[in-house]
Amino acid sequence: MKVLKVPARTIAAFIVPCLLLYVCLVFVPILVSFFTGLLKWDGLTSSQFVGFGNFKEMFWHDPVFWPSVRRTLLYAVASMLEIPLCLGMAILLNRYVRKGNTLVSIYFTPVILSVVIIGQLWKTIYNPTSMGGMLNGVLVSLGLESWTHNWLTEPAIAMYALYLVSLWQYFGYHLLIQYTGVQNIPDELYEAAKIDGADGFKADRYITLPLIVPIFKISIILAFIGSLQAFDLVMVMTGGGPAHATDVISTHMYNSSFLSFKYGYGSAIATFLVVVCLLFTGIINTIFNRLERKFN
Repeated sequence: MKVLKVPARTIAAFIVPCLLLYVCLVFVPILVSFFTGLLKWDGLTSSQFVGFGNFKEMFWHDPVFWPSVRRTLLYAVASMLEIPLCLGMAILLNRYVRKGNTLVSIYFTPVILSVVIIGQLWKTIYNPTSMGGMLNGVLVSLGLESWTHNWLTEPAIAMYALYLVSLWQYFGYHLLIQYTGVQNIPDELYEAAKIDGADGFKADRYITLPLIVPIFKISIILAFIGSLQAFDLVMVMTGGGPAHATDVISTHMYNSSFLSFKYGYGSAIATFLVVVCLLFTGIINTIFNRLERKFN
């Protein structure tokens, strides 16, 4: 077998431009954001270096910051909880539905819709009964008037209403990833397991689940990191209200930077968000690498 030998200069000619572009678009903005977080600056006039003053204010004197962190982490956890459900549904579709691709495509439809469309759709569903809200209308028709709420204006439940919309929107996305992973498992493994007496869910336990771990990890990371960066849906549906009840890290960063004109403080929040994303990505990778070694 002949191995094509490529000179190192040729490899570098292809890799270095992309690497430089990646560094300029990813790492340089992160460093600039960290430096800006050390300044007291409104984004327009001259800045003042305050060191870690913005971080001290963020951690100890901002009444909105830690509640927004808690909501963001709950958002991320909720988004990960639907992935086992997606995996179970992918297994059932692959086993019992002849044209599972069609159903997966239907479930994927919300993913390709604009967030503005989704937000306006669900705002209509969540509207009060007096405004023709579908959810409250269904509850009233079932005789459950005591269950009706102003879903997006009650601080105690507004965030949970947003969680539900996000889970609905990205269910098809994670289902597609898991379904593709399940389909790529060779049929020969299941046939051999059937000969040995392992069929159905028993085969899933010893074949599907161990082999799907890398794909499962991808979904977990995408769901977690995507939820930490949640912004557009919250802004469209509630704008962080009522009374900051639905503020997450990214909306608090936006409001601090562009509405309160505390650009340096907003950059400090952005730096915190980047660190949290990197930290949890490392933790998730470590956990799943151990699982892969255990099953392999």
